[in-house]
This record gives sequence, C-alpha cells and structure tokens, in this order.
Amino acid sequence: MFRAKHMTEDQAAASVPEQHRRQAPAAVGCAVITVSDTRTEQTDVGGRTLAEMLAAAGHSVVLRRIVPDEADQIRRLLLELRDRADVDAILLTGGTGISSRDQTFEVVDGLLDKRLPGYGELLRMLSYQQVGPAAMLTRAIGGLLGSKVLLTMPGSPAAVQLAMEKLILPELGHLVREARR
Repeated sequence: MFRAKHMTEDQAAASVPEQHRRQAPAAVGCAVITVSDTRTEQTDVGGRTLAEMLAAAGHSVVLRRIVPDEADQIRRLLLELRDRADVDAILLTGGTGISSRDQTFEVVDGLLDKRLPGYGELLRMLSYQQVGPAAMLTRAIGGLLGSKVLLTMPGSPAAVQLAMEKLILPELGHLVREARR
C-alpha cells in the first residue's frame, strides 16, 4: 500500500534528470569555433549550422570564429574562452579526424578538467547509424574546461546537425547547470 501512494525508488531516480533540466538555464552563452585550414565565413557551413541551431533554440552565440588547425592557436583561443564570463559552452566543429592536420582532439584532450566520454561514444553510435563504420574516424570529445562545457564534433554539416539535434540541444542547459555547480 505504501508503494502505491509513493514513488518507487526507480521512479524517483528516473525523474532526477528531468528535475535538473527544469532547473537548468533556458538560454546559455555559446562560442562557436570552426577548426579548419580551408574554410571561410562563406564556406563554413558547419559553423553556420551550429550558430543557427543555437539561436533557433534560444541560446546566444557570443563569439563565432574560424581558427586554423594549429595546436597553439586552438589552445590559446580555448584558454581565452575559459576565462570569459559571457561564455557557458564552447562548441567546436572540425579537426576531429585522423589526418596529420587534425589537432582538435589532442588540444582539447590536454586541456579538459573533466571528460564526458559518453558524448563521443554516443555521437559515434548515432553516426554509425548514418554512415556505417566510417563513424570510427571521428575523435569527438567533450568535457569541462574549468566551468565551461566544451564539446567537439566533425566538420561535416550532417554530423553537426546530428550532434546538435540528438545530443547537444536536448542537454545543453542541463550540462551548463551541472558545470556551474
């Protein structure tokens, strides 16, 4: 009888993420970074897609930049963003592959204070459903840089859209809430 009137432990545990989502900020400040040696403002479809999807979801894009695939430049920019009060989340597109020029993974991995291994794992799983075994070529990574959420994704517009729709937008406020605690 007692259990019929009250939530079971499983029901209570299942509602915790939803409670956290309700307490999360509805809008967060985001930096959108494209890592590329070849993209320009006109040809950066992935970065434009990121910015447009963030804005459509009510978030603000406080900075959008294209940075060459140079470890020192990527690192310097990320450290600047870590210290900005108006940035809650840093989203990078590009440079996550395995070519000799792809530097995003190494730089981000070396800077993260806490890792979110599930982010990359889930993105690869979802990508596998679209592109098959080629999904293993992405080294997408996520975690915390100080109190900032930092997530990377491949440069292809399809991968950006997949990451945003299925992973990032549904949890961005929740991620930022937890990062601030």
